[in-house]
Amino acid sequence: MPLRGSNQSGLRAHNQRLVLSLVYAHGNLAKTDISRMTGLSAQTCSVIMRELEAEDLIVKGEPVRGKVGQPSVPLSINPDGAFFLGLKVGRRSAELILIDFAGEPKATLRKSYPWPTPPQIIEFVEAGIAELVNSLPVPLRERVAGLGIATPFELWNWTEQADAPREEMDLWRGCDLRSELVAVCDMPVYLQNDATAACAAELVFGKHKNANTFLYIYIGTFVGGGVVLNGGIFSGRSGNAGALGPLPVRGADGAPVQLLDRASIMLLERMLRAEGRDPSPLWNSPDHWQGFDDLAAQWVGIVAGALAQAIVSAASIIDFQHVIIDGGLPTGVRADLVSATRNEMIRYDLRGLDPPEILPGTVGTLARALGAASLPLFDKYLIDRNTRLGGA
Repeated sequence: MPLRGSNQSGLRAHNQRLVLSLVYAHGNLAKTDISRMTGLSAQTCSVIMRELEAEDLIVKGEPVRGKVGQPSVPLSINPDGAFFLGLKVGRRSAELILIDFAGEPKATLRKSYPWPTPPQIIEFVEAGIAELVNSLPVPLRERVAGLGIATPFELWNWTEQADAPREEMDLWRGCDLRSELVAVCDMPVYLQNDATAACAAELVFGKHKNANTFLYIYIGTFVGGGVVLNGGIFSGRSGNAGALGPLPVRGADGAPVQLLDRASIMLLERMLRAEGRDPSPLWNSPDHWQGFDDLAAQWVGIVAGALAQAIVSAASIIDFQHVIIDGGLPTGVRADLVSATRNEMIRYDLRGLDPPEILPGTVGTLARALGAASLPLFDKYLIDRNTRLGGA
């Protein structure tokens, strides 16, 4: 069902968002296309386009001449029209990203640590926002429209798995991170679960444009994910839909364990430590793992076996068209993991199922930070028909 606009002047802001959403989704559109898609009159479309152009949110392209009538003028998003900040709080590292209105990263800051604490995250963000905003030309700095946060919920519950001191992780119990960051930055702040944010980044910024019903799997320190149904994120009753970590799978001895015990970068870290090798490249340079190809290959086999079991279970409940696997992994490792998971799927009796196509993610290590940055983007400028990604 197409999005519809209203010709009533009281809904002008809604109509502006509607036009921006369509232009954002299609890349560029002419006035006649927008009128046809929304049901808005040509005059109303003209007024909205002039307003958006005056606000520097859209730009006109070169006229396209047809056989008859006036030339068509395509409209596209102005990348410099607005900017957004995204913060990923991970169990081993934090990232702060600045993106433009088209979703392109402009600058990124990264901080690694053995475990996160509220003071170090707040200090990192306060200094990082100043650095990123000041990297923009002076006239554009006032166009930074908000900060989104992507973080695991209830960080204090993962103390043992993160090998962190209980007293330091317990600092998160009484910490309202969103409120703390509102106090140190002069802009709206939004909060979302990190895996759901990564799923949103793949949905909004990813290259699988025909994938609109899929299970999203993100391999980070632990494993998480999201569920996309009919082009929108389904977050569930408590926001935990797609929280794959607790899903039961077979362990090394055949006994049931949680998926996070068999599919996580934490597992590879422990494998490296057990052999006396330095695991720091996993967190310091997630795009380039070097010096442990043998263990990485062994790890891929373990993870693929667990993911295949999880995918069969998920596909038995929801008829997913695709499964997208991404994570804080080098591109080559991700490709190996996708291939190995496909091979593991073949081993299952799939009678009665239409197995989903398994695809590599296209956003990669920045998925959670990009998903965080999309929170103010949607809240301030676009119409998000099916997702609920947090609020100011």
